[in-house]
Amino acid sequence: MTAIENVELRSVIVHQVGNPTRGEQLVLSEAPLTLNDTLVREMLTKYFLGNFNENERYHFTHVSDLELNELYAYAGRIFEDKKSFTEVSVDIAQFLFSKSTHVKVKQGELYVAHFGEVPLDGEFVEAIGIFKSESKQPFLKVFPHGDNLEVTSEEGVNINKLDKGCVIYNRQRPEGYVVCVVDITNKQNDTHYWIDEFLQVTPYSDAYHQTDKLLGFCKQFFTQEYPDKFEVAKSEQLELVERSMDYFKTNEQFDLQEFTKDVIVHEEVIDTFMAYKENYEKSREFETPESFDINLAAVKKQAKSFKSILKLDKNFHIYIHARRDLLEKGFDDMSGKHYYKLYYDEES
Repeated sequence: MTAIENVELRSVIVHQVGNPTRGEQLVLSEAPLTLNDTLVREMLTKYFLGNFNENERYHFTHVSDLELNELYAYAGRIFEDKKSFTEVSVDIAQFLFSKSTHVKVKQGELYVAHFGEVPLDGEFVEAIGIFKSESKQPFLKVFPHGDNLEVTSEEGVNINKLDKGCVIYNRQRPEGYVVCVVDITNKQNDTHYWIDEFLQVTPYSDAYHQTDKLLGFCKQFFTQEYPDKFEVAKSEQLELVERSMDYFKTNEQFDLQEFTKDVIVHEEVIDTFMAYKENYEKSREFETPESFDINLAAVKKQAKSFKSILKLDKNFHIYIHARRDLLEKGFDDMSGKHYYKLYYDEES
């Protein structure tokens, strides 16, 4: 999240939430932190908000009635009555404890925070933050001991790395608020308890999410399904990856028919692409429309992972930025090995 220097951290309370299936306890604080130290306040603000992407927006949902979503109701109580902050934070901790039964859920500290002046779309709004710290990192502490200095090791929280969190902005309440989410300890999808069971949020169907999901799907198709179904050279595979990214960089709107015609071209590959897209979206319970506005922030985010790299055994990596016509592949009968020829004008 950008421009957090002027965010007002009004209240923070910390509880410890264990995994009840391992006999771990729920330890509740009776009062918020004092926060008299300006440096600690600034460090907490950076820790809480520094890892969020405000373009990735979610909202609370429920299968029958939005009012039955626990976190939606808890946030509403705090927004309506600031004096209820401590009481509601206990309810949030107890609810998280009840959802922390998966074998891979780790014990950790739960922070509930109340913010003022949080930037959103050019405005500054009130927000509630819910954060969980699960990972501890060792650090060295130097201290005086007589006439010498000694060193000891301790464990603490890395303020540059938030494990789990959400920020609930006091905007769009009828639609389930505007919510941003972080869950970096769940990249392998071992458990969905934070997003699906605890928060119960779903992405807003906006241009950012549509662009982000379609590009993520394209990368997976071109790097996994495409070479698995068709006999193609790695350079041809990378060319399709690059063409798909170029399409999103040079067009203002995505059109599915235009994309398949201009980027994929071949009918049999297009048919495989469409079938894979249908199964991919069905398994993840979302659907992208056939046309939508392309969001440049999402393109920039995905471009970081769309790298055209030829990995040749463990000896060479070739980064390809353009002009694949200057790359020639062959096979040498004498050595029994494949090779690439690179044509260029000058070294730099």
